[in-house]
Amino acid sequence: MKNDLKDTTFIIPIRIESVDRLRNVITVCCFLLETFDTKVIIKEVDKASVFVEQALPQITEYVGEDIKNLTHVFEQSEDQVFYRMRYLNEMLDMCETPVVANYDCDVLLPIDTCLQAQQMLTSLGHDVVYPYGQGVWQKRIYADDEMVSEFLSNDCDFSILERKHDLDNAESGHVQFFRADAYRAGGMENENFQGSSPEDKERIYRFLKLGYNVGRVVSWVYHLEHSRGPNSWPVSYQQNPHMQDNINLWNYLQTLDTDKLREYYNEQKYLKKYRR
Repeated sequence: MKNDLKDTTFIIPIRIESVDRLRNVITVCCFLLETFDTKVIIKEVDKASVFVEQALPQITEYVGEDIKNLTHVFEQSEDQVFYRMRYLNEMLDMCETPVVANYDCDVLLPIDTCLQAQQMLTSLGHDVVYPYGQGVWQKRIYADDEMVSEFLSNDCDFSILERKHDLDNAESGHVQFFRADAYRAGGMENENFQGSSPEDKERIYRFLKLGYNVGRVVSWVYHLEHSRGPNSWPVSYQQNPHMQDNINLWNYLQTLDTDKLREYYNEQKYLKKYRR
């Protein structure tokens, strides 16, 4: 029997730029769809769909009829910049569940962590949950095809991933679980951040500043390492043409008091595109 995450939708923006990123997307989708009774939305933005050609057949072979719980949306674009915040908002606008997980395509979480995060949002009064400890709570996994195949073939035994790992900090990126109505009311993702930006820092700062109940599951987050393209930190710091504007916006938002910050978000034009 699958673990019950029927109240949660995972929203995952992707651009598959490398072989290891392809492997990670396949692994994450197989894990989520095979392990949980849940919904997954993928938004892919690229010149052509790598997901449909190379990922979807392998995922379908692994999860079978559970592929019905996966929705794939493709947007054709020649733009090098990956506008993650807009893509997340568009997927959030599609969600019908009371809980939404903003989920990085290179991340895996223990089963109990996901179940606890959903419970904290549906039953314990939280608005946002960060499903990992703050500090040295990230396990960076150096996976290959053989490792992830063994992981998926052995009931997603995380000890298999730990054979090749080191430790790193976890702060505010990776994954966040939200009450969907709080996510929308709190301003969704700030689309004024374009491409790679300090959006992870701003997001947690904003929801705390506006008085939302932000909690954590103190557990490990597993990051499947990958090559770094123009939209991945730290390469993106040099290659994103909008980076300085993004930093300036983050610095400005930190100068606002609570009322001014709330006013800023209430007036954002991008919110008018979505139901709130």
